[in-house]
Amino acid sequence: MSGAGESRRPAGSTYEWLQRGLALLAAGEAAAAAVLLSRAWQEEPGSTVVLEALARAQYDSGDVAGAAESFRRLADARPADDYAHFGLGLSLSRLGRFGLAAEHLAMAHAMRPDRPEYADRLRQVRATLRARQSPGSS
Repeated sequence: MSGAGESRRPAGSTYEWLQRGLALLAAGEAAAAAVLLSRAWQEEPGSTVVLEALARAQYDSGDVAGAAESFRRLADARPADDYAHFGLGLSLSRLGRFGLAAEHLAMAHAMRPDRPEYADRLRQVRATLRARQSPGSS
């Protein structure tokens, strides 16, 4: 019965899967990209390039928990990568984990203070944290 599983294997190499996944992501087909990039990640679990593309596809397709896990792995593998921390912070904030999100967004902003989206999102998350800690908030 292994023939059925083999027929589902995408044609081409892992690099070609990555390229097709990135093209799908650019075309707004994030869910399809995530499927293909997940397969590429299974074949090349050490590739941070594939992992970053997978995390982006997961986030854009609404799999925020999957994106958070992929961005966490990326941040662990590349701790000086501002985008890994930004993606992790965005994902965590969407999951309602604002304290941890603020930490990663602050790291991303410290690494790249020239990126206004980093500062904007950090401000939003910190405002949410303040609002939740203010008297009268539940």
